[in-house]
Amino acid sequence: MARRIDYSARYTHPTEKVYAALTNRDYWEARMIELRKFSDNHVESFEVNDAGIDLVFHHIIPRNSLPDIAQTVMKKDMVITRKEHYSAFGEPVSGTYEASIPAGPGSLSGTMSLFTTDTGSTLRTSSEAKVFIPFVGGKLEQLMLVNLVDLFRTEAQVTADWLAKQ
Repeated sequence: MARRIDYSARYTHPTEKVYAALTNRDYWEARMIELRKFSDNHVESFEVNDAGIDLVFHHIIPRNSLPDIAQTVMKKDMVITRKEHYSAFGEPVSGTYEASIPAGPGSLSGTMSLFTTDTGSTLRTSSEAKVFIPFVGGKLEQLMLVNLVDLFRTEAQVTADWLAKQ
C-alpha cells in the first residue's frame, strides 16, 4: 500500500524569481553544496529549454548512515537518482519528479506546482512512496516520507537564502 504526503515551501518572492532560480545552474550547485553536509550529492545533468527544466541528480547515502530497518534491505550504500521536470514558465508551473534506487524494493515519485500567493509564491510537492516488502513495507514508506520532508525543508531554505542574495 502506498503512502502519500504533501509539502509546501512558501516564499516571499514572486513565482518569476523562484522559477528564474530553478533555471540557474549555480542555484542547483548551491543546493548540492548544502546537501553535501549530509551525504555526497551532485548534479548529473541540467537542461533548460522552451519546454521547461530537466535535471538529474544523485544523492549517495552511506549504508551505515541508514536506519537499522533500511540496512536490512540495503546491502550497500544507497544511491538515489532523482529526476525532475518543470514545465515552461506559466501560472502555475507544473512539475514531476521520480527517485529511484538500483535494486531498491520500491519507488518514490511526485508532482510539483509553483504558484502565486498573496505573500509571494508557493512550491507544493505531493509525494508517493511505495515499498514492496511484506510486514516492513509500511514502516519503510513512512520513514522515506519523513526523511523526504526533512530534505524538502532543507531545499526550501537553500532556495529562500539563494533568492535573498540575488
